[in-house]
Amino acid sequence: MSQITLKNSAGKDAGTVELDDRTFGIEPNVPVMHQVVTAQLAARRAGTQSTKTRAEVRGGGAKPYRQKGTGNARQGSIRSPQFSGGGVALGPKPRKYGQKTPKKMIGLALRSALSDRASEGKIVVIDSWGFDKPSTKSAKSALADLGIRGGALVVIERDDASAALSFRNLPEIQLIAPNELNAYDVLCNETIVFTQATLPAPKADKPSKADKPVKTDTASPADTGSDEPVGAAADSAAPAIQSFAEVGTAAGSGESSTMSPYGDGSHVAIHGDAQPAGYPMKGNASSMLYHVPGSAFYGRTVAEVWFADDASAQAAGFARPDSQADAEPATAEQIAEASADAVPVQPHGDGSYVALAGDAQPDGYDIKGNADSMLYHNPDSPFYSRTVAEVWFATEAAAEAAGFSKPASQQESDS
Repeated sequence: MSQITLKNSAGKDAGTVELDDRTFGIEPNVPVMHQVVTAQLAARRAGTQSTKTRAEVRGGGAKPYRQKGTGNARQGSIRSPQFSGGGVALGPKPRKYGQKTPKKMIGLALRSALSDRASEGKIVVIDSWGFDKPSTKSAKSALADLGIRGGALVVIERDDASAALSFRNLPEIQLIAPNELNAYDVLCNETIVFTQATLPAPKADKPSKADKPVKTDTASPADTGSDEPVGAAADSAAPAIQSFAEVGTAAGSGESSTMSPYGDGSHVAIHGDAQPAGYPMKGNASSMLYHVPGSAFYGRTVAEVWFADDASAQAAGFARPDSQADAEPATAEQIAEASADAVPVQPHGDGSYVALAGDAQPDGYDIKGNADSMLYHNPDSPFYSRTVAEVWFATEAAAEAAGFSKPASQQESDS
């Protein structure tokens, strides 16, 4: 990655900052920039121009004079296009000028424009503007200290109101939010000014096929003479992730569990966003927030993990939203109301387990059951991969004790 000098609002050096070569260091693609800018300008056209045809103008219902004997050319209406005040032949009508541009082309055009400005040394990055209050004089002075003369595109954060109000009175300065950055505005301005917060960050490389883990079979304890499967020591540090739930780990233990991803008192999301019995709290792993029954967000949240109580959620590092941090815990009535439709974790007794979200397989339960047909399928069954489990079983005996049976074709093959 290339580096440029980081400035402060006084124009002094404040270190260096790295520019992503995939954003600021590519060879500019001029044809793509031209096509994207042309489409952007075309989309700005209102397309509301309109003229009236002879059917839309007013008057002209009567034939102006008789067909023959006047010496004039025959006419049917004075609102024909050849008459003054008549309709317009083949005139413009309202239309849309927008063009369909692929997202990849739009992104390439923006990267090409930024790379062109970077190659000319027209990219400026400062740590922050630091305006305590709006001041056009301070904004003008800051630009002068940075050596910016003439037009410039200043990329500011949406919540930086002081900077926005300070720059908006400078006619040569264009303000833009980071998510609105586009090739046309970059090409229309000589200098592009970023803050560290608005500078496009490098994107992580996608893992190649060679980097993806290879699924291998492990030997049984009887084959190795040990109580652990082959490779258990290596796999214990980085367990294979099979579902979203396994991203979480038991609090403080470091052990991954499909059913309890955040330790005791947690439960992985199950099929259909149903609530597992005994776990009324909804957790969101993206925001690390949890919601209790009766809260404003409870009904709008799709649970990514469930918790039994507040203590279990907080022990796992989850917190309530700021607006509800001081709210009272859920009452017994609210919990009972939310749990009215809860699904039992072991719907068919010991040896059975409820279906998890995403058809993930719970640990120790590898037999798929179908509650509609009351059939179960072993991992070596030809129907196994085509079946979405509605219930899981640990053993065939547990499945048969629950009233499930093998398909007829499998029973004949076993015999």
